[in-house]
Amino acid sequence: MPIYEYQSESPGVRGESCGVCSKGFELRRPVDREPLVSCPLCKNPVKKVISRVNTPTITKPMSKIDAKKAGFTILEKRCDGNYEKL
Repeated sequence: MPIYEYQSESPGVRGESCGVCSKGFELRRPVDREPLVSCPLCKNPVKKVISRVNTPTITKPMSKIDAKKAGFTILEKRCDGNYEKL
C-alpha cells in the first residue's frame, strides 16, 4: 500500500486544526480509496501533499574485474559473430 501525506488546509490558524494535521501526517491507504478530506482526529479539512519520490541514482557501468568478482560471466563478441568467455 502506498503512503500518502496530508496537511491541514489552514495550518497557520490556531485552534482550527489539531497538532497532528497542522504539522502534517502520513497514512497508508489502498490505491483504490478516495483521498481524505478531513482529519481523522479533529475533522477539519485536509489536503493531500505531494511528497518526494525515491529514484535510483545513475552509476557508471561495472568494470570487467568488478563483474567477475560479483559472479557474472563476461563474454566478448569476436569478428566471426561468436562470443568468447573471458
